[in-house]
Amino acid sequence: MTIAITDEQLAVQDSIRAAALAGGLSWQDLTDLGLFSIAVPVELGGAGGTITDLAAALEQVTDALPAGPIMSTLIAGLVAPTDDAKRTVALGLNPGTITLSGDRASGETRLVLGAGETSHLLLTAQTGEWFLVSSDDAQIVPREPLDLSRGLGDVRLSNVEVVPVVAPVQDLAATLFAAEAAGVAGWCERTATEYAKMREQFGRPIGSFQAVKHICATMRCRYDRAAAVAWDAARSADEAVDEHPLAAAVAAAIALDAAVENAKDCIQVLGGIGFTWEHPAHRHLRRALSLRQLLGGSAVWKLKAAELALAGKRRRLKIDLGDTSAIRSTVERIAGLPIEKQRAALADAGYLTPLGSAQEQLAVDEELARAGIVKPDLVIGGWAAPTIMQHGSAEQKERFTRPTLTGEITWCQLFSEPGAGSDLAALRTRADRAEGGWRLTGQKVWTSLAHQADWAICLARTDATVPKHMGITYFLVKMDSPGIEIRPLREITGDSVFNEVFLDDVFVPDDCVVGAPGDGWRLARSTLASERVAMGRGSSLGDAVEAMLDRVGEPSELLGSLVAEGLAVSLLDLRSTLRQLAGQDAGAESAVRKLVGV
Repeated sequence: MTIAITDEQLAVQDSIRAAALAGGLSWQDLTDLGLFSIAVPVELGGAGGTITDLAAALEQVTDALPAGPIMSTLIAGLVAPTDDAKRTVALGLNPGTITLSGDRASGETRLVLGAGETSHLLLTAQTGEWFLVSSDDAQIVPREPLDLSRGLGDVRLSNVEVVPVVAPVQDLAATLFAAEAAGVAGWCERTATEYAKMREQFGRPIGSFQAVKHICATMRCRYDRAAAVAWDAARSADEAVDEHPLAAAVAAAIALDAAVENAKDCIQVLGGIGFTWEHPAHRHLRRALSLRQLLGGSAVWKLKAAELALAGKRRRLKIDLGDTSAIRSTVERIAGLPIEKQRAALADAGYLTPLGSAQEQLAVDEELARAGIVKPDLVIGGWAAPTIMQHGSAEQKERFTRPTLTGEITWCQLFSEPGAGSDLAALRTRADRAEGGWRLTGQKVWTSLAHQADWAICLARTDATVPKHMGITYFLVKMDSPGIEIRPLREITGDSVFNEVFLDDVFVPDDCVVGAPGDGWRLARSTLASERVAMGRGSSLGDAVEAMLDRVGEPSELLGSLVAEGLAVSLLDLRSTLRQLAGQDAGAESAVRKLVGV
């Protein structure tokens, strides 16, 4: 996942990537690519694009870490656009001792990004007012930067004339800093993952070891969250200015830490090579640390997110679904039926399975909520029914689909085994040919609802002579069949939600095989992919965070972290939905959403 979500944004990223591969990215290259004019108004000679367009481009630029005052000049282009293509700007985010008297400024500030490399300085006074000043009118003392690709310096002003800037500079800076931090996090995740695939130890790629897999998966989760919140901060600056302060605070709270942690984990996965000067990993770590420190650290932004949330600020996440009048009419008709007949009517209308277009699914959910109809949870049936509808025989569709949707048949899932959890294809439950069907023998585990379900979707190995993904078949197993034993698994809470299921020569007739023998892996992937596109209709922070906000009276860093995480989860949902609406592959976003949402 990247910040880019539209075809145009993805195309711009491709162009930047191609230019970088062709010979790196110099300041002139970036100028030729139009980076500095993306969000500049057309009347000033710019492209008239959005801040979101700029954030997507900046993320891709960050892969190459080109030198120069790129970030600070881009921020200045947002808050004080100009038709002077030669203007370069340094940025000071700390007011230091600077005071304003009319249009004149005096005082000193430290650690100004790009100072000594630019024609102008964008600075702030102790009152929070921002202004532009010519570098020629300032005394600049260079400082040794941690990030070797960017200059740093202390600035002293002595009653110099300045040009006021009226704009939310701090929040826009947080937005673009977050976009760049997401770029760092993404580069580090991709670099570590690719290295883990090819670096061998003990005769195997190190990526095959679970400890390394988990590091890479955690890095991916950090990156996806960082990209989502950076995208939202830019989007809110374009479309919902009143909500931008919260979105920017959340973006900084998450993305800055994500960049630092991913950079450290990248070096860990790389091992010795990651500690060499020649490898660029240390440059990305330097950039990540520099971004976080220059913006004041993530704790400041977490506290701000908490303060804004306690003050009632929220992000409103909506999607334009177009004309839903036909669906609304059908839903209103169903709402007028007696409650006991509504479920069957919903099933007949096709509103209980995720087989319509993404837009239709969202429209149905929206109208059902409007009408006060609670859609029944099919649980595992929500996976079984779509698979049967897509891959089952006509008889199987007739036998199972409608009863599943109406609740007459309930399901459980016999997939995981003691030795085949994460690696599902390693399952050992076997199915031997018998007259009129198959005999299943093996053990399944972590099966919820096994003691209540009427039927199960089950994977078993029908051919042990072929590669493990090819010899699996997809069965429908009646849970009261002879030879099935169900043993509850008691958890640390004392409850028994999951079960072990033992299959001892359980007969399954041929008419309960979905698809062809050996086609089970493909069908299993279809089953696991049968997830409804959905958008939450409650708070964008989540109900649990809202409950916390109701109970807590004072802002804190911890509360801000919860606010940020709550919004990030909602944004992952939103972006996944937008991709589906656009006909794009959501990729790993669904899996990431499950991990970060737990």
